[in-house]
Amino acid sequence: MNKTIIGHYIHPVLFLLYVPLFLLTLIFFILYKQDALNTVAYIGVQEHWFFFLNSKLSQYPKLQYNLTQLGDALVLLPFLSIFVIYIPKIWQSLLSASLLSALVCNLLKRLFTVPRPAAAFDNESFVIIGKTLSGYTSLPSGHSITIFTTLTILMFTFMPQKSGYKFIWCCSLLLTGLIIAFTRVAVGAHYPLDVIIGSIIGYILGLLGIFINHQYNIWAWVGSKKYYPVFIIAFTIGSIILINKIINENLIIFYLSFISLIISLYIITYTYVKK
Repeated sequence: MNKTIIGHYIHPVLFLLYVPLFLLTLIFFILYKQDALNTVAYIGVQEHWFFFLNSKLSQYPKLQYNLTQLGDALVLLPFLSIFVIYIPKIWQSLLSASLLSALVCNLLKRLFTVPRPAAAFDNESFVIIGKTLSGYTSLPSGHSITIFTTLTILMFTFMPQKSGYKFIWCCSLLLTGLIIAFTRVAVGAHYPLDVIIGSIIGYILGLLGIFINHQYNIWAWVGSKKYYPVFIIAFTIGSIILINKIINENLIIFYLSFISLIISLYIITYTYVKK
């Protein structure tokens, strides 16, 4: 299967970065025109939309809280763990993109230091689902970056050959990503622009992950049977982390992620030990 994917794998060229970079520039220009490049004004220009979206989306708290966990790489990536064996091409790009995401997200949060909604508003004035996050790490949304980094790689990996199907495929994944990303507003953890900016950055980092892997192939060892013990150890640690999450919060999404990881752990272990 990996050979088929490699044959159809789309290596995005630099012009694919033009649209997301244009959108980030547009957002910057709009904020500049509204004199909203400072923390107080940044929050103020989207205060109405935050309260509106938070009140509407939070009507389904269990669904939103489960979906928002997919922005956690430790929950999302186990769903893709099976591809280590069958389509390692995906993980080769994911590893580069994930490292970039962690670095960029951390740097930007430290740079902007925007207070989260719980630190800016009366906590009784909006809905908070789950743990109250009140630090100064609102911009950008790390969960949105993780979601779009991953979905971008999947989007280009499994891109259909026909133009009509390409449009439907891309729109479907982008819409899915936005639905999951905006759960961050629903649970009261982020402002709308945090999510939008994080999603755009995630898309860019996904493209860069594919580009880096295509140009330098630094993760070529992924998929080699002799390195399976690395993933067996990683999957075992991930399983323990998910068990701990289940014990603490007992969410359906954690069970699904755990089951996916256990299945992959069994398959990769069986494949490694068999002659």
